[in-house]
Amino acid sequence: MTEARAPSPTAGSRPLPPITALCLASMALLIAGGIDLAAHLPSVPPLGPPVGLTVAAGIVLVVAAGALSRVADFAWGRFFLVARHALLAYAVIAGLLVFVFVRDGTRGSPLVLLIATLVIFALDVPMVLAFTVARYHSDDQP
Repeated sequence: MTEARAPSPTAGSRPLPPITALCLASMALLIAGGIDLAAHLPSVPPLGPPVGLTVAAGIVLVVAAGALSRVADFAWGRFFLVARHALLAYAVIAGLLVFVFVRDGTRGSPLVLLIATLVIFALDVPMVLAFTVARYHSDDQP
């Protein structure tokens, strides 16, 4: 039986940017835009508020990625290992949802907006997962 290793004392105590909070804020903006879009279906929805919320979510995601890119002493190997696998899974999920929207007859601007929302979503979740794993990974762990 393998023994669980405790994280190193510095793994969780060093100051890091609020990546998880930023990604969750981005997802909250996406969900709010999706709810607004769905509230007007099946008629043609007004796209102003959902587009604004999606753009804001994208900006927050870019800010999170920029803040994370400035972290010097970080388990980048572990981050990219987890991010690669999670991104593959969420790309499949997003692709299936795009297929459902197209098959359901969604066309034009609402489809483009939904695809943009799914792209941001498919980047948000892997970033949160990878950051959380790498944050508590120390160099002495395999």
